[in-house]
Amino acid sequence: MRTGRGGGCGWEGCRGETMTSHAETAGTHADRTGDFQHRGVFFSSAEDLRWRVLPRLRAALDSGDRAVLGVAESTRAALLAGLPPADAAALECVERDELYAAPGRTLATLYGRARTEHPRPVLVVGEPPLPVDDPMRLREWHRLDSVLVRALAGTRLRLLCLHESRALPARVRRDVRRTHPVLVAQGDEHGSPDYVEPDEFSAPDIARLLPAPDGERRSLEIAPDLASLRTAVSELAEKAEVPPARLGDLVLGVNELAANAVEHGGGGGTVTLWRSPGWAVCDVADRGPGLRDPLSGYDPADPRSPRGYGLWITRQVCDFMEVTAGADGTLVRLHFRL
Repeated sequence: MRTGRGGGCGWEGCRGETMTSHAETAGTHADRTGDFQHRGVFFSSAEDLRWRVLPRLRAALDSGDRAVLGVAESTRAALLAGLPPADAAALECVERDELYAAPGRTLATLYGRARTEHPRPVLVVGEPPLPVDDPMRLREWHRLDSVLVRALAGTRLRLLCLHESRALPARVRRDVRRTHPVLVAQGDEHGSPDYVEPDEFSAPDIARLLPAPDGERRSLEIAPDLASLRTAVSELAEKAEVPPARLGDLVLGVNELAANAVEHGGGGGTVTLWRSPGWAVCDVADRGPGLRDPLSGYDPADPRSPRGYGLWITRQVCDFMEVTAGADGTLVRLHFRL
C-alpha cells in the first residue's frame, strides 16, 4: 500500500489495540469532534466514475487531508488513470477485501482510522460489497451502511461509497438510497429522498424468523459459570471440526453473548453450533428480554467502561451477526467464515 501525503501510519497500524485476531478497540468518545459525512455514489462507466469522484479526491489532497482508496481493482485503475502522478502517489491504496472483511471489522477500521488521524480529516473512497445472491450477507452490509451515520457521528471522516449501477438490481439500489443520507449525482450532491434513520431501517428485522440450521446441530446450556462454558464451547467446536484459526473467535463471541444472557436474558439459554459449507454458524438464545436491537454492537464502546464492550467485540470476531427477538427471548446468530 502507498502512504498518503504527509506520511502517517499504514492502514493496519491505525486499527488500535488488538483484542483477538479480529477484534479492535473502539477508543473513547471524548476526543471526537467534527462531522461525519456519508455519501453514496452511483456510476455507470469509468468516465462517469471519474467525473463524480476525482474532484473530491483532488480537493481532499489539496487541503492536506488523508485520502484512502479501498475499491475493486478495476475501479482503482479507472480512478488512478485520471489523476496526475503526484496525486496518484499521494493516495493511500488498500485492498477492498481488507477494508470490507466483515461489517463489524469495517466499522472498527473506519473508527480507528478517524481517531488516529484526528484532527486531520480523512476521506475514504470505498466500494462496499453487495452480494445480491446472498440475502443474509446483503442485508447485513446494508445494515452497516445504515448505522455508520450514528456510529461515526462526530468523527472527521468522509466516506464515499461507490456503486456500479449496472451491477445492482433496482431493489438493491433502493436500499443504497435508503442507507446513504446524501447522494452524488450529475456532478452535484443532494439529500437522498429515500433515506431513513438507522433504527427505522433495521426495525423490521427484530421479529424476522431466521432459517433453521442446515447442518448437524450440537447444543449446550448456558450457565453462570462462564469459564466452564468457554471450555464446553471449545470442545463443541472441536467436535464440529471448526479450524483452530477461528476457534478462539468463536469461543470469545459466544462468551460475550452468554454473559449478556446471564445478566439480561433470564439467567441462561442455549448455544447451538453447526457447520455449513465454508461456514461455522452458532446460535445463542436467551430466555428473557435480552437484546432488542438489530444494531446491537455497532455503537463504538468506551474501553474504560466495564459495560457495553462485549457486543462491540463480538461484531468484530465474527463475520456476520444477526439479532432477532420474540416473546420467548432473543436469538443471536453468529457466522464465521472458515
